[in-house]
Amino acid sequence: MRSTRTHTIGRHLVDGGLIDLRLTVMEQAAGPDGHETDGFASRQVVQGGTLLAVVGAYGPNWLRTLNEISGRLESPHVRCHVDSEGDGIGDHEVLVRWATSEELTARKAAAALRQAPLVAAIKQQERAALAAEERRALEDAGQDSLF
Repeated sequence: MRSTRTHTIGRHLVDGGLIDLRLTVMEQAAGPDGHETDGFASRQVVQGGTLLAVVGAYGPNWLRTLNEISGRLESPHVRCHVDSEGDGIGDHEVLVRWATSEELTARKAAAALRQAPLVAAIKQQERAALAAEERRALEDAGQDSLF
């Protein structure tokens, strides 16, 4: 496993529009409530000899922020793996590490499977539009009696 640094993860989250609250470890341990602004804070942990990041959601709507964190970090261009289970991980926190190539391949296949009906519908709509355009062109050319 590759080391996952909090400043790299934080940059990805800030680029995604989230606010870094820069809380201390003690403030993070106090929980997600009591913060006026929705945002995140991160800290480093070592698991199995590898440096990983723990990212927590804080503020009045911390559950929505936690979903945004997971969605942003597991997006195809960020390529992280987010795990909500682990030692020392609170309900408002996730453990973040770089995703393996197998995980990325599985995500890509799952996304293609989810998008397959939409892609098929778009292609069918494009074929129907092209056929209608060709039919209009033939009618405009005065060849409608052939059809």
